[in-house]
Amino acid sequence: MDNAVERRAARRFSMMLPLKVRFSKDDNLLEKQGETRDVSFRGLYFTTDGGLEAGASIEFVLTLPQQITLAGDVHIRCYARVLRVEPQDKNRGIAARIDRYEFLPATT
Repeated sequence: MDNAVERRAARRFSMMLPLKVRFSKDDNLLEKQGETRDVSFRGLYFTTDGGLEAGASIEFVLTLPQQITLAGDVHIRCYARVLRVEPQDKNRGIAARIDRYEFLPATT
């Protein structure tokens, strides 16, 4: 697609980081394990084993390791909305837009 228009407003970084994603479904609070594929300050793409649908509100904590921050591990709690869900082999790929985030205090 030579005529494709790049719609991303923020630079993406390819990073495979573990995450735990929380969301409500049928009046239950669920938590799933996942792994990021790429991340920007406005959104991310990650894989998980299902349960999420487009439009769902999610919460997750990302841990940026010392190798990235060049200081210590940095924990960021993010609140996001699922934009799309893509079926994969055993998992689903999830694209989400980050609505807001907060840095969590360092643990001692």
